[in-house]
Amino acid sequence: MNTYIKIYLCQLNFHVGDLKNNYDKIISAREEVKRQGGDLCVFSELSVTGYPPEDLVLRKTFIESVENIIDNLIELSNDNGPGIIVGYPRLHDNKLMNSAAIIFNGNISIINKFHLPNYGVFDEKRVFNSDRVPGPIVFKDIRIGLMICEDMWYPDVSESLQESGAQILIVINGSPFDQNKEDERLSVAVSRVVETNLPLIYVNQIGGQDELVFDGSSFALDSSAKLCLQSSSWREEVNKLEITINNNGLNKLSSSVINKISVGLESKYNAMVLGLRDYVNKNRFKGVVLGLSGGIDSALAVAIAVDALGADRVRGIRMPSKYSSEGSLSDAKESAKLLNIKIDTINIEEINKSYLGHLNDLFKDLDKDTTEENIQSRIRGVILMAVSNKFGEMLISTGNKSEISVGYTTIYGDMNGGFCALKDAYKTDVYNLSKWRNNHYNDLFLGPSGMAIPANSITKEPSAELDFNQKDQDSLPDYEVLDEILIKIIEEEASLDSIISMGHDSELVHRVYRLLLLSEYKRRQSAPGVKLTARSFGKERRYPIVNAFLDDT
Repeated sequence: MNTYIKIYLCQLNFHVGDLKNNYDKIISAREEVKRQGGDLCVFSELSVTGYPPEDLVLRKTFIESVENIIDNLIELSNDNGPGIIVGYPRLHDNKLMNSAAIIFNGNISIINKFHLPNYGVFDEKRVFNSDRVPGPIVFKDIRIGLMICEDMWYPDVSESLQESGAQILIVINGSPFDQNKEDERLSVAVSRVVETNLPLIYVNQIGGQDELVFDGSSFALDSSAKLCLQSSSWREEVNKLEITINNNGLNKLSSSVINKISVGLESKYNAMVLGLRDYVNKNRFKGVVLGLSGGIDSALAVAIAVDALGADRVRGIRMPSKYSSEGSLSDAKESAKLLNIKIDTINIEEINKSYLGHLNDLFKDLDKDTTEENIQSRIRGVILMAVSNKFGEMLISTGNKSEISVGYTTIYGDMNGGFCALKDAYKTDVYNLSKWRNNHYNDLFLGPSGMAIPANSITKEPSAELDFNQKDQDSLPDYEVLDEILIKIIEEEASLDSIISMGHDSELVHRVYRLLLLSEYKRRQSAPGVKLTARSFGKERRYPIVNAFLDDT
């Protein structure tokens, strides 16, 4: 005779440190599953605290508060409702562990994470301790092999669970997005299924947390590695998976849920929207303000802001000088019109003259250079911060990864801001994302459908407009060339000789490398921004500021 167990994959957006909110979300999802007659709710890694909590877990009062929540969940589970799997930090033998628990009928069974990631954006060994490989946990009639995120990326934990009698693998995750992650996750999961001949359930969270954003994309594979359930990316969902058990044990996985996951440019754009939305909302900002120059960077950044927050929470400021073209002014106005946002204009020409006048005696007999250009950028930065302070709106900076890489930004000027919308998007990405947004729309966006970025902002030559007839390519190579070099150096740590062997000019490659290293001090003072690539600036790429090794071959 067959029996059935209904497992629900609870893909939710948790808030680091907001224990009450996270508890309420867990309870609300469980109540819905209970109404549907479900047996088990599976939540993501460290779902009680939000992920990643970083050094917050070192606070004794924080861990005590987490323990109180676990006690509440145990007490709640006496209501004959579904069991729950949650992740949380806990002290075990005076060691801090990244743990997962199955709570059911007033009982709790706990496992601890074995593999602690210590690379890229992860540094769990800083705060957590590794435990022994766990054994299976019996829930109703199933022996569950419960794993936590990184434990899936190595074969030893799943193989040990299979040898110990596990009938199914359940992996709870806090797996951040990057442009290659979805394929990598699925490939690793398939490998674990093939090695163990066990079905696998993978539950991930969604939402933004500082520089990270989580795409969800939870799924389930049967023992032949066939996809049985696919949750959407970028959306909160609770999806049902039915497991059939006969006299020979676990027999079949079935679900009607095969939802769409976004890929390519859509996934990158969604990541930027959700990352900004959660950063603003979870930090309780009223809205955002940014400078609108008419260029493609600010045009894309403001479109992302409107899609994230809605037009009524976004303010644009034009700040022209004598170097600003009429075309740029009209492009900025067109950008605001397309998105239906507030826009104000503050001319900086007289302010700039005043600055230069006060510096005239000090600078006499010295040639004009980028110093005078950067004053304009810093004036704009002061104005934008004043607006931010007065109205309680977070300032968004609009530099892209190409510019940030080589220092083509003004520290304390256009780098000002609480969040950098395009920080991990190369300039070529900015063009591609802008074209994509003008031709695509989805229900995650709060902005208008149709064209969101002025066509002229996309097609015209990029310029900082800090001097007459200025173009980016006066100082930088073509962005397609620059980005190819930067990707090789930053993402792949390729040697300069290998990049030159691809056909790039030797002098240019060495110049780009030196600019990249010399600009480290600027990047250390830059605003956070959403991770999109395999190697983002910030936590993931840690180069010294004081560094004499500037010529790598």
